[in-house]
Amino acid sequence: MEAGIVGLPNVGKSTLFNALTCSEAAQSANYPFCTIEPNEGIVSVPDSRLGTITKYIPPQKVIPAILKLVDIAGIVEGASKGEGLGNKFLSHIREVDAILQVVRCFEDEDVTHVAGGVDPVADITTIELELLLADMETLANALPKAERAARGGDKDAAIRVDVIKRCSVQAESEQPLRTLEFTPDESRIVRGLGLMTAKPVLYIANVNDDDVLGESEYVRKVREHAAATGAQVVPVCARFEAELAELDEADRGEMLESIGLPEPALGAVARAAYGTLGLQSYFTAGEKEVRAWTVAVGATAPQAAGVIHTDFEKGFIRCEVYTLDDLVEYESEKEIRAAGKMRVEGKDYVMQDGDICHFLHN
Repeated sequence: MEAGIVGLPNVGKSTLFNALTCSEAAQSANYPFCTIEPNEGIVSVPDSRLGTITKYIPPQKVIPAILKLVDIAGIVEGASKGEGLGNKFLSHIREVDAILQVVRCFEDEDVTHVAGGVDPVADITTIELELLLADMETLANALPKAERAARGGDKDAAIRVDVIKRCSVQAESEQPLRTLEFTPDESRIVRGLGLMTAKPVLYIANVNDDDVLGESEYVRKVREHAAATGAQVVPVCARFEAELAELDEADRGEMLESIGLPEPALGAVARAAYGTLGLQSYFTAGEKEVRAWTVAVGATAPQAAGVIHTDFEKGFIRCEVYTLDDLVEYESEKEIRAAGKMRVEGKDYVMQDGDICHFLHN
């Protein structure tokens, strides 16, 4: 699964992307459409639980969960009608599973703003409206075909017609489709249509280095907007994070301490993006490696086993599960077993975030 970084030109998207992926590429020039084709990168999802596990089960290597990020070209008003990179932007955003919208929450006379002034909620509204207009066009084009199929007796098409009409009403009221509730079958229809405002959103408030906690009025307004649609907000000073990413670990710690941050803010971004995608981690632990594996929230034990290898899902017998708290209390798997805390779960078990597992399979 992947998340796309979007925003108006010159809000700090590429700076953030380069910092997240520790890219050594030169920073883009200060003008619209500086990112022509989407850049892709893989980032680790920081997880302190890995360090706790390795304290009791020392491995040869540690492998964290990863997240795929796509840096997508800046959007401008009129993109839904082909302005700027219009259709290219929209095609890229249709392909991602979640949207990370970078919103400028700082003043800087040296960095131009395409709208002439800093107004983060107006920026959000501009992008949301362009995505809504594009979704409305998609829905209008899809409805006649679905109605013809429904008249022919296709029951699935009848459901499709209902979903399209509900989404159209929502879009016409200028409300994002992610605020609607869908059944699993309806969700598959929505995904198949490539509706962009149905995708989950995480707002990244790009702040000055004197506002790393995001306490400015700009960020407050972004939080209010996000709360209305159930989204999260993470404040980040992209410029500071880009500088931080270029330092070695020792100097990085000193720089973080000087600004009052316990860790790079990018860790919070990666974790929030992971959650926005509806993902969670489970762990496998042994002498060769301690590893975080990515599964969707609600995944069953066989589905989780399939993440390791498809044969594990096909031949799933059972899984043995314990928690991080069990490991901390008993300090080894042997003692966890002796205490009767090693649970045996079957095919119907729903994975919990942080489970530590052994899978048995044919």
